[in-house]
Amino acid sequence: MKHCTLLLFILFNFATNAQSKKIKIINSEQTYKNQIKYPGAIVLNGDVKVSHEGVLLYCNKALYYQSKNLLHAYGNVRINQGDTLRQTSEYTNYNGETQKVISWGNVVLTDPSMELRTDTLHFDRITQQLKYDCYATINDDSNQLKSKNGVYSTVEKKFTATTNVVVNNPENKLESNHLDYFTESGQTYFYGPSTITTKESIAVAKKGFYDTKNGISRLIKDARIDYDNRTIEGDSIYSDKNKSFASSSGNIVVTDTINNMILKGGYAELYKDKDSVLVIKRPVAISTAEIDSLFIHGDTLLITGRPEERIIRAYHHVKFFKTDLRGKCDSLYTNQKSGITKMFKAPIIWSGENQITGDSIHLKSNKLTNKLDSLFIKKNAFIIQKDSAGYSQIKGKDMYGKFVNNELSSLLTKGNGQVINYARDERGILVAILNMSCSNILFELKENNINTIKFLQKPEGKTYPPSKYPEDLKLLKGFLWREKEKPLTKEDIFIHDDEPYVKGSLLRDFKAMPK
Repeated sequence: MKHCTLLLFILFNFATNAQSKKIKIINSEQTYKNQIKYPGAIVLNGDVKVSHEGVLLYCNKALYYQSKNLLHAYGNVRINQGDTLRQTSEYTNYNGETQKVISWGNVVLTDPSMELRTDTLHFDRITQQLKYDCYATINDDSNQLKSKNGVYSTVEKKFTATTNVVVNNPENKLESNHLDYFTESGQTYFYGPSTITTKESIAVAKKGFYDTKNGISRLIKDARIDYDNRTIEGDSIYSDKNKSFASSSGNIVVTDTINNMILKGGYAELYKDKDSVLVIKRPVAISTAEIDSLFIHGDTLLITGRPEERIIRAYHHVKFFKTDLRGKCDSLYTNQKSGITKMFKAPIIWSGENQITGDSIHLKSNKLTNKLDSLFIKKNAFIIQKDSAGYSQIKGKDMYGKFVNNELSSLLTKGNGQVINYARDERGILVAILNMSCSNILFELKENNINTIKFLQKPEGKTYPPSKYPEDLKLLKGFLWREKEKPLTKEDIFIHDDEPYVKGSLLRDFKAMPK
């Protein structure tokens, strides 16, 4: 008996639930059946109002198929779900069994966070998902989204939009073929090639995140941002539009399109308002203004200033390479407007066969030709050139030099000048060794070799036959030959002379470098 009672209770509840799922007619000015014209349907005409599972539907006319629990609504169709969702359209098919809705003809749907407009809309009330595949426009308080296909979750307030997607507002535009967009936060996650355009920049990537309200983005996979005069690329790029800030990590490349400069490294920060770029993790600056590119490396590279007034700073383990000029120091400063480069802390330059050192070294370039113009060595100036019989040497307190076609053509030693010169004739035979001291000495050079020497005051010393030159006079005080530190290739600028070098370990740093 108990089993029978339980069975009856279950059947009763099932019947009650089934009954409650039927579409309920609340109002109709005219209700009738026409089995010839509308077989199996109840015709509702005029000010129609029905309800089903928390939804109210209004229309001018409807066909209600009670046995199938289906409703076809026509004319000025309105659907209200609770206090949050409103929809209007010209036509709607409502399935009471599956709670799926198909609406078409000027469909407009709104909830507290957005408005959607399309021609045809599918609504699954069980999953609370909307779907369209014939283009839609979505407006919220910040953005307008357009796409051909899309799915909207009323629970998550999220659009998954595909095919010709555009998220637009007065400040920026995001274009993609696949993205997730959250209407309340304005945040987007895009997948596949996408472009973000603002008044300040154009960014592209194959995957990433963009906060349309706050102007913050995270770009990954083939990421790039183009500014007015710079392009930044990397494995990952973070950007904050309001702070005019961007950072890039992993295989970064920053291109200065005005000054023909390329920066590479493992991490970079760019401040647009300050017109500055900071690069670390094995950075290198490549000047491509000439056929023979200049490569500069330091632990840290900092580039600041407007395009016409760019300043380059390199700090610690600084080395540079150019076919006709190599150098090394602890820190370097270059002002591109004045063409002046300053080297500090144990600086050294190799120009041709000349090794040039001093407490600090200043180089000046011709701004029109980008070729070296002059040289200033401040304090403890020392130039050495190796000869098969010894070392030619020039020493003084300060030294001034002039370049012609990037080769030293003249040198003026001012204060405490000293010179050791291995003089050879036209056949290259060593004929004499000069050892002289003079306060000021002028040297004329030809093909990086001393051609003439002018003592501007009374000199002291003498000229020796090669066989008679004293052994203890071969080296001037302070002599230090640093040939082992000279970078022979552009790859060598990454070698820290105080650290072990593993052959082949630098190849990864020069992938895609200009030759």
